[in-house]
Amino acid sequence: MVAAVRVHKYGGPEVLTYEEIEVGAPGQGQIKVKQHACGVNFIDVYFRMGMYPSPVGLPFVAGNEGAGEVTAVGPGVTDFKVGDHVGYVTGLGCYAAERLVAADRAVKVPDGIGHEQVAGMMLKGMTVEYLVRRTFKVEKGMNVFVHAAAGGVGLILCQWANHLGANVIGTVGSKEKAELAKANGCHHTILYRDEDFAARTKEITGGKMCSVVYDGIGKTTFPASLDCLAPLGMFVSFGSASGQIDAFNINILQQKGSLFATRPTLNTYAAKRADLLDIAEHLFAVVKSGAVKIPINQKYPLRDAAKAHRDLESRGTTGSSILIP
Repeated sequence: MVAAVRVHKYGGPEVLTYEEIEVGAPGQGQIKVKQHACGVNFIDVYFRMGMYPSPVGLPFVAGNEGAGEVTAVGPGVTDFKVGDHVGYVTGLGCYAAERLVAADRAVKVPDGIGHEQVAGMMLKGMTVEYLVRRTFKVEKGMNVFVHAAAGGVGLILCQWANHLGANVIGTVGSKEKAELAKANGCHHTILYRDEDFAARTKEITGGKMCSVVYDGIGKTTFPASLDCLAPLGMFVSFGSASGQIDAFNINILQQKGSLFATRPTLNTYAAKRADLLDIAEHLFAVVKSGAVKIPINQKYPLRDAAKAHRDLESRGTTGSSILIP
């Protein structure tokens, strides 16, 4: 029996139950992982609330991201051996001391990158990789707009876009978060509670506006985000921290400058194993080079998962949060 955090009914952070579960031997194509750290992400909140229905029904072990050591290998697995250090983003089941993982969803972690760092960056870092290199290719000299610039994805996104030579504009909720965002590659910060972010973007860019807006907030920032874009710009909605964006008249994209809008997911971009390995390789390389650092600003014992969710939802966190089994 091992410690785990399960959800027996959809709801608030209080439904996260710390208990013991049985983890069997790995089956065909699986590896067993002793977890050293588990990532905490907004997608975990969506599953806990039932906004994303659990594919395995109730109850389920929460969490989608982790890092640890392979302790057993199932039949048909050739890419991994006992003792390998791995990271992964996969279906539910992460908030546990041990778990089974489909081998084709795990990646080997290169030397020089620790488990805590991996757990803080697999989902967020691979998300940023596809956002800046695949969904929209960020290039030198572009104006790039990032909502929640001091958040988990935001801090990585600001650093990576800055590394690619972009001029990075980001929204933040406080002066402290503004300083943090600036220390992580954000050139211009906008206090969204006090300022009209579209008007400030026009001012900052001298009316040129932005090539792309990366929005993980959702309901409260739409459609104002579209007003930050130059004609033919790309609106990338990759999260719904404030709730889902309601259905809208697509003609708004024409009216605001023949804009593009997309709602991408890592699952789609990394569906093929070759693409997963390519995304992870780019992430590990940019982190090992020092161009992108992964700030782990909150650590909690596994039993305190509910507190981790409360802190995340209150927007009281910055950078990455992890649970330690």
